[in-house]
Amino acid sequence: MTHPIYRVDSFEIAGPYTLRVYFDDGTVQTIDFYPVLAGEIYAPLMDRALFERVSVDPEVRTLVWPNGADFDPATLHDWPTLVDALVARAKRWAPASA
Repeated sequence: MTHPIYRVDSFEIAGPYTLRVYFDDGTVQTIDFYPVLAGEIYAPLMDRALFERVSVDPEVRTLVWPNGADFDPATLHDWPTLVDALVARAKRWAPASA
């Protein structure tokens, strides 16, 4: 079975924790990352200064952050169909409140 390979061409900051992501197939996704910023890798991105240091990795052509966080470009491309599962996973990673 084959699946399409997507690459991020560019992005722009569209709001707090929100990026508009442009793909090599001409599609665009506006993604609010806030609901998935939990766990060891993604929780540090709650620091807006760190979140806004996002860049496009020139080799793998996806979004990456200085702390090592990234997302598969196919996940970014298909975000609307995957966001509910990603949010549910992030809730499992979030620390329990006292």
